[in-house]
Amino acid sequence: MLDVAKRQNTAPFDTERLDRLMDDAGMDVLLVTSKHNVQYLLGGHRAFFFESMDAMGLSRYLPVFVYAKGEPDKAGFFGHRMENYQNEVKPFWVSELNVKSSGSVDVMEKAVEYARKLVAKPKRIGAELAFLPADSSAVLGRAFPGSEIKDALFVLERLRAIKSPEELQMLRIASDAVIDSMAAVFHNYGAGATKTELAEALRREETMRGLTFDYCLIAAGSNLNRAPSEQRWEEGDVLSLDSGGNYHGYIGDVARMGIVGAPDDELVDLLAEVEAVEQASMKPIRAGAHGKEIYAAANGVLHKSKIHNHTHFLAHGMGLVSHEAPRLTNAGPVPYDAYDADRPLETGMVVSVETTLQHPQRGFIKLEDTVVVTPNGFEVYGDRIRGWNRAGG
Repeated sequence: MLDVAKRQNTAPFDTERLDRLMDDAGMDVLLVTSKHNVQYLLGGHRAFFFESMDAMGLSRYLPVFVYAKGEPDKAGFFGHRMENYQNEVKPFWVSELNVKSSGSVDVMEKAVEYARKLVAKPKRIGAELAFLPADSSAVLGRAFPGSEIKDALFVLERLRAIKSPEELQMLRIASDAVIDSMAAVFHNYGAGATKTELAEALRREETMRGLTFDYCLIAAGSNLNRAPSEQRWEEGDVLSLDSGGNYHGYIGDVARMGIVGAPDDELVDLLAEVEAVEQASMKPIRAGAHGKEIYAAANGVLHKSKIHNHTHFLAHGMGLVSHEAPRLTNAGPVPYDAYDADRPLETGMVVSVETTLQHPQRGFIKLEDTVVVTPNGFEVYGDRIRGWNRAGG
C-alpha cells in the first residue's frame, strides 16, 4: 500500500472544522460518494474517465472517501481501477488507498470493510443519501445493522462554505471565461440566429477557454421561454444569456444582456432598474454582515421600483455546487432553510446575486453576478459587459 500520507503529512482541507461539524451532527464516520465532495476531500481529484458519465458495464462509477472523526491520518479512498493512472501521476494523500473496483457494490464492500476497522460499532454514519445508489446503500446497511445512517449533506456543505485562495482563483477563472464567451457570442452573431445556434456558440466559446460547459438558459424577444429552440433573434429583440461553465469543477454562473440594433429609452431604463437592485444587493456584503442584509438592501430598492411587479431577486451560495452555503433564503426556487440569514458572512464565502425582470412586452431582462466576501467588503468576478451588448458590436 502506498503511504502518501507520510509524504504529504496533511489533509487538503480543515480537518478540525470537519471534526467539529461531525461532532455537532453526532457522526462517528463519513462515507462520501459524490464526485464534488470526493474532489474536495482529495484536494482536487476528478476521475478523468468519468468526467461526463457514470454508467459503466452492469453498474456505475462510485468513488468512496472514508473518514473517521478525529483520525485524518487514517482517511481512505476507494475508487475505480482507471483512477490508478492518476494516482501514479499525482499520488492521493490518503493512507488507505484501493482503486481496484469496477462498480457500486464492490467499491462499497471494500469501503465498509475499512470503515469497520476504524470504528467497529459507530452510533451514527454520515452518508450522502442523494448520491448513494440503492445497491450501495444495502451493502452499507448490512455492514452496520445497529447504526443510524444520517445524511451528511449539511456537514459537507458547511465544510466547503469558506473557499481557499486556490478555490477562489478557479471561480475567478470560470466567471471571467463565461463573461468573455458571452461577449464573443454577442459580437459574432446577430439577426436571424436561432437560440439553439446561440447556445451552441456559447458552448464552443466556453470550451475553447478551458471550461466544461454546464448549461445555457437563453431567452429572446418578448418570449420568456429559456430553452434553446429554433426561435430566431430578430431586429430589436433582447437576448438574455445565463450560463454556467465550470473550471475544474468550480462554477462560473453569470447572466448578461444583448440586443440586435440599439436599445430604445425604455430598454435602457429597464436594465438600469435591474442594475440598481444588483448594486444595492452587493453593498452590505462583507465579513461579519448577516446574510439577511443582502435581501434587505436589494428589496429596499426593488420595492420602490416601477418594475417590482415583474421582478424578483435571489441570492445563493456558489462553489463546486450551485446553491451551496451560504443559505440566505427559504423562499427561493431551491427548497432549503435560511440557515445563514441571521449568521455572519465569513471571508471566503461566495454569493451569487441575480435580479430577474420578466417583462410582459419587452421580454426577459436579467443580470447575475458572482460576489466574494472579503474582510472589508466584496469583490465581483467577471464584472464586465453589464449594459446592452449590441449584436455584431
